[in-house]
Amino acid sequence: MRGAAAVALTVFLAGCGADGEPVQPTMNATIGYGAGGVNTWGGIGLHQGPLSIYLGF
Repeated sequence: MRGAAAVALTVFLAGCGADGEPVQPTMNATIGYGAGGVNTWGGIGLHQGPLSIYLGF
């Protein structure tokens, strides 16, 4: 769980511009329906040059 908290903190700091220009985060959310019922999934990410961080849920 500590790793997830560290990644979330990094995403927050990069997003607010604490170390330079703010980075616009990306987000997606999907709701699907199939034989297994209703499914939801999504994620949030940051992309800066060659570095990408994505947290899925």
